[in-house]
Amino acid sequence: MKKAALLGDSIRLIGYGQRCADLLSDEFETFLPEDNGRFAKYTLRMILFEWKPMLEGADVIHWNNGLWDVCDLGDGPFTDIDEYVRTLLRIEAVLHKYSKNVIFATSTPAKPQMWGHDINRAIAYNEAAKKALIPRGVIINDLFTAVASDIEGNICDDLLHLSDKGVELCAKQTADIIRKTVK
Repeated sequence: MKKAALLGDSIRLIGYGQRCADLLSDEFETFLPEDNGRFAKYTLRMILFEWKPMLEGADVIHWNNGLWDVCDLGDGPFTDIDEYVRTLLRIEAVLHKYSKNVIFATSTPAKPQMWGHDINRAIAYNEAAKKALIPRGVIINDLFTAVASDIEGNICDDLLHLSDKGVELCAKQTADIIRKTVK
């Protein structure tokens, strides 16, 4: 059986992750950390230590970071865009040591009323991530565009996380890209 890993922040943890693993269960054994990948530097630390044994030799590693990084805490984004991109590149380099197939999912949008989240900042971070990662052989799973097609329907009442509809949308899209990547 093929081996997949799904890493990421709460959009993965309490969102699409388990549903995606269920969709892949006939073809893949899937590692889903019980921990939230939070911000990019947290994920970097976890892949170097705690998660390393589960990632080595994976047929595909899918990951997302961004919701924490783009959040404005009142004095600017938690992680500035240049540091975000540098950290994503460090994550990519480590993940490519574990697997030849690495997929990055863009950050999903929040509802406009969500404090600290600005859709234009999310777009800028996603574009910077894609620009940096694509030349390094990372496949992009554009969850932002999928969810943005119906923010009201795809984001739940907490204004940030996926609704049941959004979970299904992101899980299916993620399972599809994993299958296409690992044939």
